Amino acid sequence: MANDAILQVRDLRTSFFTKELEVKAVDGVTFDVPKGKTLGIVGESGSGKSITSLSILNLLSHPGKIVGGEILFHGEDLTNKKPAEMRRIRGNQISMIFQEPMTSLNPTFTVGQQIIESYLIHENISKKEARQRAIEMLELVGIPSPKKRIDQYPFELSGGMRQRVMIAIALACNPELLIADEPTTALDVTIQAQILELIKDLQTRLGMSVIMITHDLGVVAETCDHVAVMYGGQVVEFATVEDLFAKPKHPYTVGLMKSLPRHDTDIEGDLAIIKGAVPAPADMPNGCRFAPRCPFAREVCKELPYLEVEDDHRQVRCWIYTDKWDGPEVNVRDEYATQS
Repeated sequence: MANDAILQVRDLRTSFFTKELEVKAVDGVTFDVPKGKTLGIVGESGSGKSITSLSILNLLSHPGKIVGGEILFHGEDLTNKKPAEMRRIRGNQISMIFQEPMTSLNPTFTVGQQIIESYLIHENISKKEARQRAIEMLELVGIPSPKKRIDQYPFELSGGMRQRVMIAIALACNPELLIADEPTTALDVTIQAQILELIKDLQTRLGMSVIMITHDLGVVAETCDHVAVMYGGQVVEFATVEDLFAKPKHPYTVGLMKSLPRHDTDIEGDLAIIKGAVPAPADMPNGCRFAPRCPFAREVCKELPYLEVEDDHRQVRCWIYTDKWDGPEVNVRDEYATQS
């Protein structure tokens, strides 16, 4: 783990409670976000990515609750902060870009009013100065005619422009950490590339750290320094982006990679697939979360594997890489397609 980490998440556990049961949405997640770097959190829908981000900002809706672990921001545990203290941190030191700009932006306020609000809450400046800074922020995120756009409502803007407004709101107070939750969802490919390039450019200029939450491995390859692969509410593999794409180790990660079409190789026949679906949080298997879909699963997989730290500092949660593996030696990358 990085010594220069701005955020350290340790054994985070977040559950949703009903009268009958506890649903473990995030179950023992650990990772670091180094200063000025980008951590990608990748996985299928339902893997716990967004709940992890909402836990960091303490934005969980009832009946969700953090039940264990630490979220250390500059060494201070955010799970112990009072609501008023978290309100001072949110939007100021840690900001978030949400998935759907049309539903995240308030349709009854102009985009300018929604940016100005951040300045008035967190900084001691006048409304006139806040408006001028909001115009500058719209210009910074690449919105044309910002003096005109600042008085428009979200429905008057395109999807790409609304996403840029979301980024402007998130970056208004120069946060140290930006959490981007599927920031390019529902945007066409050209606009996606522009938004990702904008985030990278602003990160370089402002020196902030980024958590990029996505299900798109292409986004990870383009933007991230480190990657945490999540499945069933747990991190199953953690590595640098170079190591993950060159040598994925966990069967789930390999399955994701194998299911992608490649433009640089000839593929004969069908792409590999991961059979089945992510189990519902209320119906997780007791052992390895991926075992019911894994082509290599054996008896030992009925026990929950640990997130093992390997010699090259990468981590993988799989019995194949431990002394407890009771099957033949497996080369997951080479054998996945034939086994699945």
